[in-house]
Amino acid sequence: QVQLVESGGGLAQAGGSLRLSCAASGRTFTNYAMGWFRQAPGKEREFVAALRWRGDSTYYADSKKGRFTISRDNAKNTVYLQMNRLKPDDTAVYYCAAGDVYYPGSFDYTDVDGYKYWGQGTQVTVLS
Repeated sequence: QVQLVESGGGLAQAGGSLRLSCAASGRTFTNYAMGWFRQAPGKEREFVAALRWRGDSTYYADSKKGRFTISRDNAKNTVYLQMNRLKPDDTAVYYCAAGDVYYPGSFDYTDVDGYKYWGQGTQVTVLS
């Protein structure tokens, strides 16, 4: 049974930093994409960042480039999202997701529907 467990959310001041973690278990994720999405109250879930367990490629929403960094620790089966220079607009529930990349050339890392497994989410609140 696949489990994705997020942690690291909480309160932060504007301009501060948080690091989210996503511990993955239940299968081999070698051919998987791991993504971070977020959902603010009253808004749709939106893409933040993603990577593949295999290779060095990372993907970011344009507005997150330069402030957010996604990374992984293969030994710990954990994916991280380092968030710097936080803004009140970053307040949301952050979700970790995993999706099987059957066709690497056509996988849309930004698409919610491409991810089969989801964590329960972790709340991030940025105070102004």
